[in-house]
Amino acid sequence: MPPCGAPHDRARGGRADQPRDDPLPQPPLGPVFHSFQGRQPRSRSGATLGARAQSLTPPLPHVDGVEHRFVEANGLRVHLAEAGAGDPVILLHGWPQHWASWRHVIPLLAHDYRLICPDLRGFGWTDAPAAGYEKERLADDLLALLDVLALERVRVVGHDWGGWVAFLAALRAPERFERVLVLNIPPPWPRITLANALGSWRFWYQWVLASGLGGVLLRRYPRLVGRAIVFGASRPQAWTREDLDNFGEVLSEPRRARASVLLYRTFLQREQLAVLRGRYRGSDLHVRTHLLFGVDDQAISTSLLRGVDRGVEALTVELVPNCAHFIAEERPELVAERARTLFG
Repeated sequence: MPPCGAPHDRARGGRADQPRDDPLPQPPLGPVFHSFQGRQPRSRSGATLGARAQSLTPPLPHVDGVEHRFVEANGLRVHLAEAGAGDPVILLHGWPQHWASWRHVIPLLAHDYRLICPDLRGFGWTDAPAAGYEKERLADDLLALLDVLALERVRVVGHDWGGWVAFLAALRAPERFERVLVLNIPPPWPRITLANALGSWRFWYQWVLASGLGGVLLRRYPRLVGRAIVFGASRPQAWTREDLDNFGEVLSEPRRARASVLLYRTFLQREQLAVLRGRYRGSDLHVRTHLLFGVDDQAISTSLLRGVDRGVEALTVELVPNCAHFIAEERPELVAERARTLFG
């Protein structure tokens, strides 16, 4: 179950004085390196990046037609994976993944839209600082990124925590968002019901992650991440062993393991209570939003969706049978179709 917390002032783009403590070797800001099959990574000037690209640890997954670059936003060095041309669409991943969770959706939408897939704070190849994992802070990161990219108004697809961040950002700055497609996460105004209380056992993994044990497991047993992803999946063939190993390997880096711990610890210790007390209940959602939810989700019960669209004209909810939590990988064609319908 997802988050809330005291809102932060909106952060503008540009460099900040906040120090970074992410030891992962990364190429300098500016160059864009491509991931086209059969080609060496190249900068925009055409020169191969060579050792600078190879210095990324672990290496970036390959997706045809995807370009990569780093920008500074809200004091973070943010990794972006980009593809396509047209109106901008931001794709926000969830836990325990990174930009490559969109690898099946990207080729389906890149002909129609400019797709921008950032790694969230603490994930993928974006900085993983020792603080700032309040979900309102992640919404700050998103709004700052829009400023840095000079994007006044965008469409968004968000999965899991990425969907929660999309909700928070749309509530705070509706003028920046044209449409939002949310995948397998309820909005931050759940109803307090007996069914929801009885279903809270599903979140046992959050308590494990938020404890000291969570970081140890992620660092020492990275393949647990892959097992968590495919557990209960309707289409486990949507992932190769390489896909799963990469997600686990990235999170096994100590600072990214710490980021996962802090993401859930912050939620359980502060944000969850604020949500249950109604921090967002009665919020006016002015951005047209469609929530697509795989009903076989092993972590989030459909009971959390009951009544969330009541009195919220901008929100529609669609349940997807025979689909679990990672809907963008299990049903990418459906996600792309709903995105086109919603975005126009």
